[in-house]
Amino acid sequence: MENIFQEVKLTKGSILFNQDKTERKFYFIKKGIARAFTTADGDEITFWFGQEGDPILSINSYIFNQASYETIELLEDAVLYETSNQQLNELYETNINICNWGRKLAENELIKTEQRFIARLTGNSKKRYEGLIKSYPALLNRVQLGYIASYLGITQVSLSRIRK
Repeated sequence: MENIFQEVKLTKGSILFNQDKTERKFYFIKKGIARAFTTADGDEITFWFGQEGDPILSINSYIFNQASYETIELLEDAVLYETSNQQLNELYETNINICNWGRKLAENELIKTEQRFIARLTGNSKKRYEGLIKSYPALLNRVQLGYIASYLGITQVSLSRIRK
């Protein structure tokens, strides 16, 4: 893609995006795990995990050039491909294949978000856990259980019961 992506190496705990800030970057994960969370009433609520091959972006900043509603943190040392939203948008304007790729990327992310939303509303905690394991089988070995419990909308005690 005309060399617009640069490989960057970042350490565990690095914050890529900050809640309430307009973000200008777009990433793909080559190696590592990330999580997106928001803060409500002083609690962090994890609502997304990303792993190898996944994009990392603030949809609100990317599409509307507005402040993001999430913070995105690396949970492992990571290797990422980084570009700016501006460079990507310039490619969309000049290359129909890249433009179509961007549309498909957005569609896929919308479907994933919709699936998580529906699972959260309709599934019980055990079904949500089983869905997480199906979608991200290696996640349990790489992510703190507190983050997984938050993602599932349950306590760590409940998660321990489900895992038994």
